[in-house]
Amino acid sequence: MLLRTDPFRDLDRMFEQIVGTASRPAVMHVDAERDGDTFNVYFDLPGVDPDSIDVTVERNVLQVKAQRQRQSKDGVETVISERPMGVFSRQLLLGDTLDTDKLQASYDNGVLTLQIPVSDKAKPRKITIGSGGGRKQIKG
Repeated sequence: MLLRTDPFRDLDRMFEQIVGTASRPAVMHVDAERDGDTFNVYFDLPGVDPDSIDVTVERNVLQVKAQRQRQSKDGVETVISERPMGVFSRQLLLGDTLDTDKLQASYDNGVLTLQIPVSDKAKPRKITIGSGGGRKQIKG
């Protein structure tokens, strides 16, 4: 018995994992950078209504959810439909050194930007060294 396989099946599967499908949208892409005492995190969310974006922090897990829906129009026939629709979700594990109580979020030109400052307790601090009775005391 001869089994026939589609030589492009694995390529199609890999492409769907990267780009997503209509029933299972792709993960939103993210960049992060440190600028001094602030971490900036950028999420690509083109075409997403800002009211559908939900940002939550629980303990040290940051979760971003957003939804993009196709606008249906009466009498209009869809010819090509490749842009992923549905709910997009991404979780990031944040370090204990970030002050999530002061997290700020903005959305502009399809990019969600989060600014998360480094907590004061994680910033470098000067230690004074005292002298008394021939022994040095370190205060922190």
